[in-house]
Amino acid sequence: MNPCTRNPLQRKSEPASSLQERAHQLIPGGCHTYAKGDDQFPESAPAFIVRGQGAHSWDIDGNQYIEYGAGCRAVALGHAYPEVIEAVQKELAHGTNFSRPAPIEVEAAEEFLSLIDGADMVKFAKDGSNCTTAALKLARAYTGRDHVALCGSHPFFATNDWFIGTTAIDAGIPESIKQLSHTFTYNDLPSLERLFEQYPDQIACVILEPAKYDEPEDNFLHKAQELCRLHGAVFVLDEMITGFRWHEKGAQHVYNITPDLSTFGKAIANGFSVSALAGKRELMELGGLNHPRERVFLLSTTHGAETHALAAAIATMRIYQREPVVETLHRQGMHLKNGLEQVIRDHQLQDYVKIHGRPCSMVWSSAGPDGKHSQDYRTLLMQETIRHGVIAPSLVISYSHTDLDVEQTVRAFDRALDVYEAALNDGVEKFLQGAPTQSVYRKWN
Repeated sequence: MNPCTRNPLQRKSEPASSLQERAHQLIPGGCHTYAKGDDQFPESAPAFIVRGQGAHSWDIDGNQYIEYGAGCRAVALGHAYPEVIEAVQKELAHGTNFSRPAPIEVEAAEEFLSLIDGADMVKFAKDGSNCTTAALKLARAYTGRDHVALCGSHPFFATNDWFIGTTAIDAGIPESIKQLSHTFTYNDLPSLERLFEQYPDQIACVILEPAKYDEPEDNFLHKAQELCRLHGAVFVLDEMITGFRWHEKGAQHVYNITPDLSTFGKAIANGFSVSALAGKRELMELGGLNHPRERVFLLSTTHGAETHALAAAIATMRIYQREPVVETLHRQGMHLKNGLEQVIRDHQLQDYVKIHGRPCSMVWSSAGPDGKHSQDYRTLLMQETIRHGVIAPSLVISYSHTDLDVEQTVRAFDRALDVYEAALNDGVEKFLQGAPTQSVYRKWN
């Protein structure tokens, strides 16, 4: 373990294992986000994190780590980023929620729409699932259709039934709901064409991320949009991850495409709870008051316009416009990628450990002796990087990661790969402590 510092604000009052046990007694799964669950990390992972500063975090025992993918990729500037915190503190002094709208709602909407080309209106909420589901509702109301097409190559769109019903963990979701959602493959236009042929005049919308780990090939996004226009469906881009990482104007700006609707979240407010549904007026206005059509109950969240969170969003968006945030994410991400790929080559593990994705939003994959994906070896590599002071369920970098952070991360992986290499020769069970991690989307525990 790297030398650690003690947290002066540490809240530890009982052993981490005892608190973990209590958490599982009180909270299903022991936490409020499946991606943060005990089944997603090795046994040696910190049970609780109590503080973050920049690219670093401290666990309940006072151990310090370099952290990647913080807040499920939401903390893009870095933990406790001063300008964002100051904006939140200033707004908190005036109250957070009232019986009528606050002026900051208009200010936040103007700031956001000044960035997103082609979006006429925006509605803020608290999480991505509400926004993607609202986009589907708008599309269904606008088209009068029930079926939706979603990209099966992209791992998550919502906690709602229309998406979770397409996964293995579909308990409690009516079959009638599942029958309305259909999947296609990214960069495979015929797979989308077949859905339109199979469900003629029935598909309300197509929803996908602009990109995940592969770039769009052969104008895939534009051709998918053309299919939507041909068949009268709404074209929706989910920019929860790509927005404010690919570009402050979104990946839609990078790929020169204007969707009918798009959704944003995660990096928009540097970890504060703000998400957004944006799009063309003719669609968005169906959730408003100035139209003669049937009303759409679009988004109506008690906490959707909390003033301090919107203040965080405004501050974050202005930082993106004023400072080289996106450029830094790409540059440091490439620095990290080059360093990791070098140590992977040094260990001759290119067939077993690979780096995927755009430099600003990378992940890594692991394989066992047979060359196939292995949760056992994924767990082992996380276990060993944690041992050397790095929490890296992904390699999603922040604006606060310094050259030194990147270099220490590469060294941690280098040392972890020593163990990985030995495990390939001698068996992973000899080195792995505790149970391997598991997929969230599994039928049984």
